Amino acid sequence: MQDKEFFVKLFQAAVEAADPERTIAAHLPEKPRGRTIVIGAGKGSAQMASAFEKAWDGPLEGVVVTRYGFGAPCERIEIIEASHPVPDAAGLIASKRLLETVSGLTEDDLVVALISGGGSALLPSPPDGMTLEDEIAVNKALLASGAPISAMNAVRKHLSTIKGGRLAAAAHPARVFSLIVSDIPGDNPAFVASGPTVADETTREDALRIVERYNLDLPAAALKHLQSTAADAPKPSDTKFATHEHRVIASAAVSLEASAKAARALGIEAVVLSDAIEGEAREVAHVHSALAKQVLNKNQPFTKPVVILSGGETTVTVRGKGRGGRNSEFLLSLAIDIDGYDGLSAFAADTDGIDGSEDNAGAFADGSTIARLLEKGLDASAYLNGNDAWSAFNTIDDLYVPGPTGTNVNDLRAILVR
Repeated sequence: MQDKEFFVKLFQAAVEAADPERTIAAHLPEKPRGRTIVIGAGKGSAQMASAFEKAWDGPLEGVVVTRYGFGAPCERIEIIEASHPVPDAAGLIASKRLLETVSGLTEDDLVVALISGGGSALLPSPPDGMTLEDEIAVNKALLASGAPISAMNAVRKHLSTIKGGRLAAAAHPARVFSLIVSDIPGDNPAFVASGPTVADETTREDALRIVERYNLDLPAAALKHLQSTAADAPKPSDTKFATHEHRVIASAAVSLEASAKAARALGIEAVVLSDAIEGEAREVAHVHSALAKQVLNKNQPFTKPVVILSGGETTVTVRGKGRGGRNSEFLLSLAIDIDGYDGLSAFAADTDGIDGSEDNAGAFADGSTIARLLEKGLDASAYLNGNDAWSAFNTIDDLYVPGPTGTNVNDLRAILVR
């Protein structure tokens, strides 16, 4: 079996383990005396809505928002598509619709929230004094900062009227039952999609410290809001959350184990380093490549052949104006490290099917990647420095483009040592 085919099978196993139709049916709430209202946001939320419709034996209604091109057929739940990773007016309309949908409910009603990664950008809802343009500027600053997703979402939830548990609070006194597909290292449900239905203990003071630490250039209106008590988010102890429940139904850990099982079935031992790796993508690549070369040269700490797996979410501090995402940047950095090494090949992809803002989930690399770029007169280091890994891999036909997968449990990285 060719290495690319091997990696694709591992990716497919990871995605299948997080398939909403497999996970939602096992986590259905008790039926209410009153209405069942379904809401949701995220890159996997339309597929979650479709799966919930099939599994729910009873009346329901609702609305969810997902990324453009990530919709799924539903009969009773309306699907709205909006922009990701930068918010747009369609997302603003969707946020208003969600808040309207949960208003005026009673304690006999049930709100089922279908939450997955990507919901932060899909739910723009700026507070008084801020505009949609301000929220777009905040998101752009965060995406370029290199801050981990937990830090980004701590800022976002204090600059919103829907995130940080506020959507669930708006549903009071109805019971809220959240089904969450986690793309967050550590699987803290309050940070998935900036926690629209799950409150946490972070404060606006925490958000201000993050702004200072990462030198974020935020609009004046955003900074003014963070410095006011109006930015304070609900806390888990709020009585409005007393009847709420949330369950993480899919995560990187489960998907990585599925990939490892698939590798073993194909005759290759697998080790999972971690499901929660964070850090600058190109720096994380250096650690992975060093480990892979040690296995190749010294047969330790793992015995070859072996595939080394990891998950989590790396970050990219944007310095150039190129095209790409964190997975392609990770791989280009790794390809430079393993240049000329036979017996090493690698793959990295986002399980939602999209890496960054392009149409690929990720890419493939091996010891010949840099040589093949040089044959075309291309300098890999220049592409990496310009944050243009997509262009590099596109030139040598090593992008992986599966299309939207319908789920989102963050990144899958795999290094095969023959």
